[in-house]
Amino acid sequence: MTGTDAAELRRLTEDLLAAHPPAGTEPTDFLKARFDAGLAWVHFPAGLGGLDAPRSLQSVVDAELAAAGAPDNDPRRIGIGLGMAAPTILAYGTEEQKRRFLRPLWVGDEVWCQLFSEPGAGSDLAALATRAVLDGDVGGDWIVNGQKVWTSSAHLARWAILIARTDPTLPKHQGISYFICDMTDPGVDVRPLRQITGEAEFNEVFLTDVRIPDSHRLGPVGDGWKVARTTLMNERVSIGGARLPREGGMIGPVSRTWRERPELRTHDLYQRLLTLWVEAEVARLTGERLRQQLALGRPGPEGSGLKLSFARLNQEISGLEVELLGDEGLLYDDWTMRRPELVDFTGREAGYRYLRSKGNSIEGGTSEVLLNIVAERVLGLPAEPRDDKDVAWKDLAR
Repeated sequence: MTGTDAAELRRLTEDLLAAHPPAGTEPTDFLKARFDAGLAWVHFPAGLGGLDAPRSLQSVVDAELAAAGAPDNDPRRIGIGLGMAAPTILAYGTEEQKRRFLRPLWVGDEVWCQLFSEPGAGSDLAALATRAVLDGDVGGDWIVNGQKVWTSSAHLARWAILIARTDPTLPKHQGISYFICDMTDPGVDVRPLRQITGEAEFNEVFLTDVRIPDSHRLGPVGDGWKVARTTLMNERVSIGGARLPREGGMIGPVSRTWRERPELRTHDLYQRLLTLWVEAEVARLTGERLRQQLALGRPGPEGSGLKLSFARLNQEISGLEVELLGDEGLLYDDWTMRRPELVDFTGREAGYRYLRSKGNSIEGGTSEVLLNIVAERVLGLPAEPRDDKDVAWKDLAR
C-alpha cells in the first residue's frame, strides 16, 4: 500500500481492534492479526508485516494500540530477532526467507540469537575462525565447525544468525558468508557462561559438523561481512536507542529513590544526579532523533555513538545509585545459577543493576571499537594503521 497516511493507519488500527478486541483475544493471536494487517512494522513491505508506509508513522499505530490496552511483543525476550535478524533478513533475504521467518519472529513464536563473536575474534570480529565448507555442488549443504561465545539467549533460541569463514585464502574481511542456523540441529551444543550477577544469560556455542542448507544463506557467498555490518549497525541502535519514556532506563530507579528517601541526599550526590539526569534525557531525545533519521534509510555509524553513551551512562548512574544507598546498595543475596528468559539491563535491585551494567561496554561492540568507528566514520579522522588488511586470513598469526 502506497500513500498511506496517519488517518488511514488509524482506521486500519480501529478495524484491527474491532475484529480482535484485546480483552477477549489471546495475546499471540492478536499479534498475528496485527502482523497480517500490516501494523507490525508499517514501513515493511505489504505482506511482511507492513504497508510500505513511512517509518515515522509507526508511532501512530503504537499510540492507538497502547491506548486500547492491546498486547505487544517483548523486546527483552526477542530483541535479537526484532532489532538485528529482522532488518537483515529484510535487506538481504530471499522472498521465501522473508515469508518464512519474519512473522514468527515478530510474534515471538521463535526466539533468535547471534552467533558472531568467538574466543579469538571478539573486538576483531573479522578474524573469526568458524569454518563453513560446501558439501558437494552449489546449492547443497554447508558443513560448519567452530565455537562462538557471549551468545545471549542461545539456550532459548530456535534460530541463529551466523557468520562463518568460507574462503580462508582471502583477507579476513572477505571470504566470510552469512547464514541462518537451526539451533535444534545435531551438532549444536549450547553451554552456559555464568556471569558476575550469578546468572547465565550468556552462552558459548560449539558447532560440530552442523549442516546448513544453502537456502539458509543470506546474501552472496563471500559477502557476509557486508551483511554482518547491517546487523551490527542495527544492533547498536536497538541497544543504545531503545524507545524510552522520560526517566526510563537506569535513571528512573535512582531518581525515585532520591525523591522518596530525603535522608540519603547530599549536595555532592545532588549535583552528580542532576548532571546524569540531563545527560540521560539528552541521550533519550538523541535516540528519538536517530530513529526518525532511520526512516530515510538504513542505520549508519551514528548508532555507535548512541551505544557508547548508553554504556557510559548506565555504568555511571548505577554507580551513583550504589553510593546513594550506602551499605544497602551493596546488598545482593541472590547468586542462584539461573538461565533467564529475558535480557534485562535495569531490573531487580541496585546491586544487580550495578553488576549487570559492567557488560554494557562490551556487548554489542566494545566501547573501544565504537570510539574508532565514531572517529573514522563520523568525525572523518584518519584510520588507525592496519597491517593485516590485505593479508590472506590463513596467513595471519593467531
